[in-house]
Amino acid sequence: MFEWLKKFSKQRLSWLLLFLTALGLELAALYFQYGMGLEPCIQCVYIRAAVAGILLAALLGLMAPGSGPIRVLACLGWLAAAIYGWVQARKLSDIEQLIADGGFYSCALFADFPDWLPLHQWLPAIFDPTGPCGAIDWQFAGASMADWMQWLFVAYALVAVLVILSQGVRLTTNPYKG
Repeated sequence: MFEWLKKFSKQRLSWLLLFLTALGLELAALYFQYGMGLEPCIQCVYIRAAVAGILLAALLGLMAPGSGPIRVLACLGWLAAAIYGWVQARKLSDIEQLIADGGFYSCALFADFPDWLPLHQWLPAIFDPTGPCGAIDWQFAGASMADWMQWLFVAYALVAVLVILSQGVRLTTNPYKG
């Protein structure tokens, strides 16, 4: 399995698939916001930033999948973004549960991106929070958007770990080996 994963990670198709899945999530978020009128909270914006991190990691891998150092750097970026996204989705899920149980929570009104990466200023249509935290406006199969994003980030992280581990496998060039 690791040998196959390493071979696959050296192909542009693997990075294109990663890019397309993350792009699909970003487009779905924009549809929820602009098509369905569901305003993103601060945590939603941070989750979008994590998905954008996966997009950037996929672009890096797509540019040079044959380069081992770049491939590993792209995998590490992918893993870091997935972990960050899971943390943010988990926090949002906890907020939703607190409010559902009758508690109260007030989240920040403004995004707190680093000074060197003010996404909320560069792309306010995507990264500017306009909604309250904890409102469950959408569910599928009994799970909120935050719950689904937790599972998606876990899947992204697990695959990233497997791909990172596969990079240590030595590929055989023996045509007679079965």
